Amino acid sequence: MENNFKMIAKTFFGFEEILAKELQMLGAQDVEQGVRMVSFKGDKGFMYKANLALRTALKILKPIYGFRAANDNALYKGIMGIDWSQYLNSNQSFVVDVTLHSDYFNHSQFVALKTKDAIVDQFRDRFGKRPDVDKDFPDLRVNIHIYDDQVSVALDTSGNSLHQRGYKTATNIAPINEVLAAGMLLLSGWDGQGDFLDPMCGSGTIVAEAAMIACNIPANLNRKEFAFEKWNDWDNDLFDTIMESLLKKVREFHYTIKGYDKAPSAVMKAKDNIKNANLDEYVTIQQEDFFTTEKETRGPLHMVFNPPYGERLDVDLERFYREIGDTLKQGYPGTNAWFITANLDALKYVGLKPSRKIKLFNGKLEARLVKYEMYEGSKRTKFQTGEGDPDKYPDNY
Repeated sequence: MENNFKMIAKTFFGFEEILAKELQMLGAQDVEQGVRMVSFKGDKGFMYKANLALRTALKILKPIYGFRAANDNALYKGIMGIDWSQYLNSNQSFVVDVTLHSDYFNHSQFVALKTKDAIVDQFRDRFGKRPDVDKDFPDLRVNIHIYDDQVSVALDTSGNSLHQRGYKTATNIAPINEVLAAGMLLLSGWDGQGDFLDPMCGSGTIVAEAAMIACNIPANLNRKEFAFEKWNDWDNDLFDTIMESLLKKVREFHYTIKGYDKAPSAVMKAKDNIKNANLDEYVTIQQEDFFTTEKETRGPLHMVFNPPYGERLDVDLERFYREIGDTLKQGYPGTNAWFITANLDALKYVGLKPSRKIKLFNGKLEARLVKYEMYEGSKRTKFQTGEGDPDKYPDNY
């Protein structure tokens, strides 16, 4: 379609494939995976839809220009070559965000300053007035990405990172990022067709994301603002139409989603966040110590959680991870249990053989998303202790 344009969805390492699948399911064209990003094509309405619905995207960028620059003069001339009056007027504000992977430029603030100078000089020369820089509430976010001498100029359609869904007003110690939580759930195969448990739910992020996936609720339904709402071509009616079309695809959920935490403060925060997200009819939060619990449902149980790594929460890791393994073995037959940890040494204390290991990053920490299949009966013991066919347990590093 002639109104389609290229966009780039930024994501975490390890989520490129599931983000590409999300985009294809939404109807994106020319989807191509990169590193920590996926490129695609769509029109303005699809740009709105991508920001509203994608669970594993951190930002949606709209590239507008590219050129080569090996020094600050070439950078300045390249930025001046863009007609900025298409995107901004002299009474508005803007900010420049910079990402560098270059031997020619090594100071992001310097690149931001030269970009700013080029933009304001163009306005001053043409109109006698210049737009202001506003780092907190700009009308336009300009994204500069330099790889070697290749400069890519894009408009940030999202604004604040899309992990800021809008429902989480209270957090606990070491909260998990919403995009990371959603990606873990999708990688685990969670589709809402069964019962779900997060036995260490903290402020409730994983159970909230699990409920939205189960009910096909748009990930950023509760978000207050997107950057494109301040653009000169903002179309409120089109946005409302896209929102209505997404809400028509919300589905019923007929199973249980539960979150446990032993800390009363965490339980209170999780309940508040679930209520803020309007998910309290789907999610139950209980004060429970996972290590004293047993499986409550008869059918299969899907479990995803984020235990302490010993980074920001002080725990006896050997004892703690051993108790995870013991609790799963003794109390949770018929369960697919997934959790993420950045403490790779601690995994040996679980005492179970993971059937999958997926390399991810939690912030700057290299982590593994691991899966333990808790079988019923004799098959359960044979395979979980590492006996049987080792090829059944690939390590996806």
